[in-house]
Amino acid sequence: MKVSGFTFIRNAVKNDYPIVEAITSILSVCDEFVVALGNSDDATESLIRGIGSPKIKIINTVWDDSLRDGGAVFAAQTDIAFNAISPDTDWAFYIQGDECVHEKYLPLIKKEMEDNLHDENIEGLLFKYLHFYGSYDYYGHSRRWYRREIRILRNNKAIHSYRDAQGFRLDGRKINVKLIDAYIYHYGWVKPPEGLKNKLRNFNQFYHDDNWLAQNIPESFEFDYKNADRLIRFKGTHPQVMKKRIEATNWNLDIDLKKLHKKMTFRRKLLQKIEDLTGWRVSEYRNYKIIK
Repeated sequence: MKVSGFTFIRNAVKNDYPIVEAITSILSVCDEFVVALGNSDDATESLIRGIGSPKIKIINTVWDDSLRDGGAVFAAQTDIAFNAISPDTDWAFYIQGDECVHEKYLPLIKKEMEDNLHDENIEGLLFKYLHFYGSYDYYGHSRRWYRREIRILRNNKAIHSYRDAQGFRLDGRKINVKLIDAYIYHYGWVKPPEGLKNKLRNFNQFYHDDNWLAQNIPESFEFDYKNADRLIRFKGTHPQVMKKRIEATNWNLDIDLKKLHKKMTFRRKLLQKIEDLTGWRVSEYRNYKIIK
């Protein structure tokens, strides 16, 4: 069984993405790792080369900054990386620049790839998600946050990244997947308030034009955490690769969790209660088909 990791990244230093942690969190289960490195104006390339692994293959790319509709440039860059993995690869392990896998899940992930290697009905493996928010001590848990996403795919070039690279499609249809008991730790929203403000501006420039940015996220914009909806204290451990980054944290999450929860509408609270009691997320958007 051959496994290839792949990702895309641009300006990881400037935007404080834990790209080194993301790559190294799954590197041990990969035989190679392809990085589509966008035209950066910081030390991103040096950062990745500093990992020092012969498994890593960097492909230099130039982002089409005119693609500002729905994050399409993210999907384009994901496809570049996916298409560059070795032809003899069996499984392709995708991870984004603000995600990590805890080392405790790696044996299970490897076993799932081995066990489903010859089951052609399984076109991908579906992961659960923890979306950390504001600090490493809390994660968002509500209908605002997607619960699952595909992160391991068969090396089938009919598969393409979908919309803004959150999911994948095969010849335009949803991919048949198996849900596995492993989590992706998403750290994209772990920043101090000023950092989150900058993230919003940077993120939305790939979705909207300059007029929209000026009206909705002006320079005077103050980040207020309202999009968190509901936060829950994290009682587990983080991946070892995140240890130094977490120890360097120099801010505290200053937010009233009860007040935040009260901002949810009655409908959202009701639907959340149903999910909490039954595990069923009513009318959940699923960009995949669970068959096992």
